[in-house]
Amino acid sequence: MTSYSDISFTSTDGLRLYARDYASWGGRAKCAVICIHGLTRNSSDFEELAPWIAAQGRRVIAVDVRGRGRSQHDTDPEHYNPAVYANDVIKLAQDLGIARAVFIGTSMGGIITMTLALRKPGLIAAAILNDVGPVISAKGLARIASYAGKGADVANWDGATQYIRSINLTAFPDNSMEEWTKWARRAFVEDADGKLELQYDPHIALPLQNGKLKSKSWTANFAFRRLARQRPTLLIRGDLSDLIEPEQVAYMRSVAPEMQYAEVPGVGHAPMLMEAQAQSAIREFLATVD
Repeated sequence: MTSYSDISFTSTDGLRLYARDYASWGGRAKCAVICIHGLTRNSSDFEELAPWIAAQGRRVIAVDVRGRGRSQHDTDPEHYNPAVYANDVIKLAQDLGIARAVFIGTSMGGIITMTLALRKPGLIAAAILNDVGPVISAKGLARIASYAGKGADVANWDGATQYIRSINLTAFPDNSMEEWTKWARRAFVEDADGKLELQYDPHIALPLQNGKLKSKSWTANFAFRRLARQRPTLLIRGDLSDLIEPEQVAYMRSVAPEMQYAEVPGVGHAPMLMEAQAQSAIREFLATVD
């Protein structure tokens, strides 16, 4: 696996935040890639995708959104929202001297990317939305709300693996136990006393629990149109997804007919982007972006 450098930076409101920096493998300099994970995840979700892209000659930055992974938790839960997250990404890009980047956003990461299209459109050279859009299924939101922010009382790594399997099995029915173990190692961390805990602040789920995160909104629709009509955009969907269903895909393609689309068979929300169909689509898409 390609090594990465640790990046520590400070948000405009004083939080210490973290990202992984995967150097490009050389060749002609190309537009960097910024990867943003889903609601309860962290930068380790891209530990296979990032080096694969870096081997294509691109620097890759994988972010720990505030409240996740190695980024600091926010004492004000109201700050766990896409506008604040987008500001953090803008600050990171400024600190690194990145004027333009291709954004890969999984689930919440895609919502942050769409928010950036409103707040800092010049930063986006192109975007890959992974199983997310401006209109999402209430069914998928309810499933995520059933576990997000509620903790997991596990005694050991076997228990952690079983927990991760239990909340993801319907979306990834063909995963091996080896894969579930890998996911558990990404999701949990050992504290100083050897106790396993999830790598996120439970308060990140408040927008789901208090109804502020809705399945559709005028702002989300406007942000998506701004993004997909003005920048090259690729939507990747798992064909078992309950968050972006065929109805939502059809809507997105109707309002943004230039948007590219790829579907990953046999998986739900959200593809890990190392599947053959996802890799093929990403490789072809990136080849069009300098």
